[in-house]
Amino acid sequence: MAGKPAQTEAGNHHTDTECIGKESDFPDPDDKGKSMKSMFRTALRVVALALGWVAVTVEPRADESDFSTGNAISLKEIRREPITFELDIPYADTGNPRHRLDLYLPKNRKSDILPVIVFIHGGGWMWGDKSDADGVGRLIPFIRTGQYAGVSIGYRLSSEAQWPAQIHDCKAAIRWVRANAGKYALDADHIGVWGRSAGSHLALMLGMTGDVPGLEGDIGAHRDVSSRVAAVADFSGRVDLLASIGQPKDADSASTQTPGAMLIGGPLFDNIEKARMASPITYVTANDPPVLIVHGSKDSTVPYDQAVRLDAVLRQAGVPSYFVTVKEGGHGDFGNVADGRVKDFFDRYLRGENVEISTKPLKKPLFN
Repeated sequence: MAGKPAQTEAGNHHTDTECIGKESDFPDPDDKGKSMKSMFRTALRVVALALGWVAVTVEPRADESDFSTGNAISLKEIRREPITFELDIPYADTGNPRHRLDLYLPKNRKSDILPVIVFIHGGGWMWGDKSDADGVGRLIPFIRTGQYAGVSIGYRLSSEAQWPAQIHDCKAAIRWVRANAGKYALDADHIGVWGRSAGSHLALMLGMTGDVPGLEGDIGAHRDVSSRVAAVADFSGRVDLLASIGQPKDADSASTQTPGAMLIGGPLFDNIEKARMASPITYVTANDPPVLIVHGSKDSTVPYDQAVRLDAVLRQAGVPSYFVTVKEGGHGDFGNVADGRVKDFFDRYLRGENVEISTKPLKKPLFN
């Protein structure tokens, strides 16, 4: 298993010109021929790993309670890519290791300034890390194109701090990116966010609360900078914490040990208002950015109905919403079948490309 990236001092770039896996960065599952090729390439990856070849891969957890790989991309793997990077950049001036982000830039830029994709890791707000393969591994294909910069951010987990600390952290990270756009030649007006599960909850909160001053928090040196984002990609995100009450997966709504209860500091049933204020669906307005929703129809952790409801509320408010169902998909276990949709979405809303974003249902892949 890959090790965690080596700790580096902010400001030191590590570069390499070696590149891997370009041909299958963004598979198109709508094309049957391409799907067969994708399956063949997946089989080749299995052989490659058995032979010890290095590849950027995403391996799901056996526990479906909240999708977060727990595996990290090694520094050796990152150095094989045509990118430069800075790891563990403090974004909040606190000294807390959770208040750090990793910045990835293409070595060969396709434009003078680059839009930014910010990835937020999952883990039930209880575990996970910005170096998880599920995040970094998904950012790298975008950065490889030379068309995007990538950022993976850390935030305080519920074992350390309760809500709204997590959204305060994410907003501070976005403000840091925007405040440092000139230094790194980034497009401050085109910052998109992408997450899985708990990370998607936070990505949606960023998108829905750009006009909510009360959730900005007071950490970081750039409190006068906007935390608004231009687009949100949501993979299996929880949009309404109150909908968890009575859900079989959570077993006991009076428990203090469920992920939602750990996040807000008590059982959901006893903290109705706090749970409502921690739910993205509470804040939907016409001013919100476009949203891509990808959700498995068999998700037993965050019910499919949450995605259905979010899509309906966004459309009612006049917010562009693209809802993609992964047929028979569980909680975040769709491999990379949806990454092509993410590319089209960000190309349209971060790069201004006139591309169609398909909402045709996807099939759960045989291999993740």
